[in-house]
Amino acid sequence: MEDSASTTGTGARPLSLSVDVTAPEPGLYLVATPIGSARDITLRALDLLNTADVLAAEDTRRLRHLMDIHGIHLRGRRIIAYHDHNAERQRPAILAALADGKSVGYASDAGTPLVADPGYRLARDAAEAGFSVRALPGPSAALVALSVSGLPSDRFLFVGFPPAAAGARRKWIAGWRDVEATVIVFESPRRVKQLLEDICEAEANRATVICRELTKKFEEVMRGTAAELLEQIPEQGLRGEIVVLFGRPEAEPADEQALREALSGLLGRFSVREAAAQVASRCGVPRRDVYALALAMKKERE
Repeated sequence: MEDSASTTGTGARPLSLSVDVTAPEPGLYLVATPIGSARDITLRALDLLNTADVLAAEDTRRLRHLMDIHGIHLRGRRIIAYHDHNAERQRPAILAALADGKSVGYASDAGTPLVADPGYRLARDAAEAGFSVRALPGPSAALVALSVSGLPSDRFLFVGFPPAAAGARRKWIAGWRDVEATVIVFESPRRVKQLLEDICEAEANRATVICRELTKKFEEVMRGTAAELLEQIPEQGLRGEIVVLFGRPEAEPADEQALREALSGLLGRFSVREAAAQVASRCGVPRRDVYALALAMKKERE
């Protein structure tokens, strides 16, 4: 998602690989690359980039620049471009290399391969053909944003990039808006304001976090409700790489009819107190109010 070749700090020297490492076994290796600071790459990823027989990348220039920063030479190897526009054409060449018993390292534009990039088809076809598929874990913009957001992380949903068309985007939002989880979105910096406007049409008070330029020098995290952050964003949008997170939807207070319906199926099987406790917890209503209603319903039945 972000420039994998940028660095943080000053006076940093390239890391030169001077230690011999064992050549990887044949198979496809999915290599996570930095989303911002080039120093976030793992030692295992550097080893693989240094020793794989074949390299493939969503953006060959970025991978080449990242390798240059860390002192890794191609030594006659070619980096195969593999992205949305040429995946069908290039995939057979990569599978042929795997069939020849070679090790292939695939790196996405930045971050973890297969997260909002075309690599999943390559991994699927390689696995179906019987080749080994392994992941080299590392940076992920979605997980970095979740970590710093302050939103609940026990259950989260990554929904990728929104559709650009207004109608399709609203339908897309409706598909996840009621999910009881923190929602993670990748968005164009120019369309963040439009995304928040669409959210505010249904739930202006939704807890929202905007993460900009994660792991870079000018990293910024904005927190508030969707309406509050909407007011802070200029008409032209933001700059840099953006991740937007939405907290869980607010519980809508249940009306008396809804509470009666929920209680009606429980009063015959549980005590008034237990039935009231279950409904109060489920509907987010004070227990004493539900208990009073349950008592009234019991008297009505008697």
